[in-house]
Amino acid sequence: MEKYCVGIDVDKQTFKVCLMVQSDRKKVLSSRTFKNVLSGFTGLLEWVEKRCKGQQVSYVMEATGVYHEYLAYFLHGKGQVTHIVLPLKSKRYMQSLGIRSKTDPIDAKGLAMMGLEQDLERWVPASKHLLELRSLTRQIELLQTHCTAFKNQRESAKHTEVMHRSVLKSLEKMITEVEMQIGKLVKQVEKLIFNDPVLKRKYEQLTSIKGVGLMTFAVVVAETNGFLLFKNQRQLVCYSGYDVVENQSGKRVGKTKISKKGNAHIRRILHMASWSAVRYQVDPFYSLFSRVFERSTMKMTGYVSVQRKILVMMYTLWKKDEKFDPHYGTSGDQEPKSLFSVGSEGTGKETAPIKVEAALDGLPCDQSPEALFSVT
Repeated sequence: MEKYCVGIDVDKQTFKVCLMVQSDRKKVLSSRTFKNVLSGFTGLLEWVEKRCKGQQVSYVMEATGVYHEYLAYFLHGKGQVTHIVLPLKSKRYMQSLGIRSKTDPIDAKGLAMMGLEQDLERWVPASKHLLELRSLTRQIELLQTHCTAFKNQRESAKHTEVMHRSVLKSLEKMITEVEMQIGKLVKQVEKLIFNDPVLKRKYEQLTSIKGVGLMTFAVVVAETNGFLLFKNQRQLVCYSGYDVVENQSGKRVGKTKISKKGNAHIRRILHMASWSAVRYQVDPFYSLFSRVFERSTMKMTGYVSVQRKILVMMYTLWKKDEKFDPHYGTSGDQEPKSLFSVGSEGTGKETAPIKVEAALDGLPCDQSPEALFSVT
């Protein structure tokens, strides 16, 4: 029985496709480039139909920012079997084939081969609410970046000996306007979450982790499509760039670090969440921080371990549909056993609470935020 698959490599302006068929062996039928617009999408279907003549065809593409989404939703709307794979997964597959070169046509061919060989899960599009939530959180992040830059400029201007007063007035005006816009968008995030019964319930469950507030919940859920992209914790960790990369050969031991080859929005929002959890000594996160800090003597390594653990904990609570229990695995006078520990086991050395600024959520870090509204 013949099996057809189209590998698609998408960029901002165009997308390259490679149509392959497998019967007794794999064979490339044709390759082509289309514009990443609606006319290009319809042209793709016509081009495939002429060569496959009514046969079932699957389409495979990478999750590349937002540029693949328009095409993916179009194919799904037309009833086509669509698969979206994580970039790291396709990269590892190409490496396993011994392919060292990287071009758009080669990537398209590799994705087509991947679709023929592997039993990929069919893509399920995100809900409209999650897409709207993602657009809001990313705009808030962008405005926060601008606001920080303006505040730094204002601080510099105040310490400059000669500065026209119009510059300070302009900076003050921009800071006020940006902060006002951020406040309005945060209210829209609240409204969207609490008007959806499912999101509201999940919000109440995940924010039972002290230090995880409205914006942490919104960013993580929106960027992971409600965790639909992942079958296990390891995939989530890799997608977020928290996977550990070791550098060791023979007697040489290099620096071990996280890859950071993943979603930077998630890592950014979890940074302050980890500081809050450590500052208020929330277990099992604080005990994890203590163990890692004692072993590595680097606080940032401990914070990164806590970030990863918070992310995995949020994923677990979402899947299990339950609230966080800080005493999970505790019995009698035993020390609490932490869920999904990132660091090594052992007794940690106590570290003094660390003074940090308020969390990005703008919520008290020493208590769980109360739910304001709900989700479907």
